[in-house]
Amino acid sequence: MNVIRCDEEEYMVWKWRPEGQEVNSTSRENSIRYGSSLRVKDGEVAVFVYKQSNGAVQDFVEGPYDDTIKTANFPVLSSIVGLAFGGESPFQAEVYFINLAGNNQLRFAVPYFDVFDPRLPDHGVPMSVRGTITFNISDYKGFIKLNRLINFDHEQFLKQIKAALSKYVKGIVMNVPQEMGIPVVQMERQILNINNKVEEYLKPRLENDFGVNMKGLDISALEIDKESPYYGELRQLTAGNTARTMNAQTDVNIQNLKDTQRINAENMEETLRIQREEAQRAQRLQTETNFMGAHSLDQQTEVLKTGAQSLGQMGSMEMGSHGGGGMNPAGMMTGMMMGGAMGQQIAGMMNNMGQNMQQAMNTPPPMPNVQYHVSVNGAQAGPFNMQQLAQMAQSGQLTKQSYVWKQGMANWEFAGNVPELASLFAPPVPGSMPPPPPPPTV
Repeated sequence: MNVIRCDEEEYMVWKWRPEGQEVNSTSRENSIRYGSSLRVKDGEVAVFVYKQSNGAVQDFVEGPYDDTIKTANFPVLSSIVGLAFGGESPFQAEVYFINLAGNNQLRFAVPYFDVFDPRLPDHGVPMSVRGTITFNISDYKGFIKLNRLINFDHEQFLKQIKAALSKYVKGIVMNVPQEMGIPVVQMERQILNINNKVEEYLKPRLENDFGVNMKGLDISALEIDKESPYYGELRQLTAGNTARTMNAQTDVNIQNLKDTQRINAENMEETLRIQREEAQRAQRLQTETNFMGAHSLDQQTEVLKTGAQSLGQMGSMEMGSHGGGGMNPAGMMTGMMMGGAMGQQIAGMMNNMGQNMQQAMNTPPPMPNVQYHVSVNGAQAGPFNMQQLAQMAQSGQLTKQSYVWKQGMANWEFAGNVPELASLFAPPVPGSMPPPPPPPTV
């Protein structure tokens, strides 16, 4: 009895023959004895082709399968294997195995073809392309319709798709320098874009015209013929442009750095000037406030002196109006009343002045406007006052390991090492934060 199986490692379609039978040797190469065993591995499909009066008939057996050939397993055989053969005579059938493995890899190489740099359109530089196509056969019935059932390996398949593969690779690669504006000697920098464009064109062609599912295209190399007479000229031209571009970019970066440092210095100088002016203004306001009470007292004293003089004159006038130097009771009473009022007013003034002076003595001087600069990712930021630094510490933007600097410090220092900033990183005092709100009442 025959054991029908495929032991090939790399194949796409493989025709089984009984042991010892070669291609087209005798009719026995398609003879199968009833009761022979069939073994189909996972990832394979066996195709039985029979000739009947109405034409060829195909039976497909997908793996895994391991059993003897019987009419119960192949109903179509009932018209071939029967009384005419006594159940023992061999019957004629061609058996093909189709590889359905998940990954078939086909290496390819497109030989040298000329690629033109847009700067030297008449100087073609030879370039070759190498890579791998990964594919599988998912629709084996469709594959059979597009390809004859014959021995079919990777090399034969490559010959079939060679023209289409070469056309798409050349069509994409030759236009890269013009479309992307890059030199020929730097085309490998765009190998991913080139790969995706070729795959975009090649995939539907392989599926529709050759019956295989292309899972991926991997272009591994774009090789330039460095012995080409124009290669050295293009390389020198490209290197010169690259060097000039790098030098120009370096000059721009240096100038930007200088401008940034100048602007930071000007900003710092302006900030310090504003701080000095604000401190001087606050000091002047405090001084004016301290002397405001004394000045007010002087003014009110002058007013009282004038009032007293007027009172004396009024008493004299009252006495004179009665025609003699005698006592004027009404004038005396009026003078006493006005004197008492003026005394009370003077006492109130002295009391207010004392209170103002005491308040001025008890009022602390204005807090110094301390500001720090902070290093953030290597760049200088700020200046920030203590309130802003506290907010930054709470949000995590300022940590003990952050570098800080203020006017008067010799160098940058960790914020955690500055005593003045220690309170910013102190843990919260229990009870200083409100507890979670109570749950809502029903």
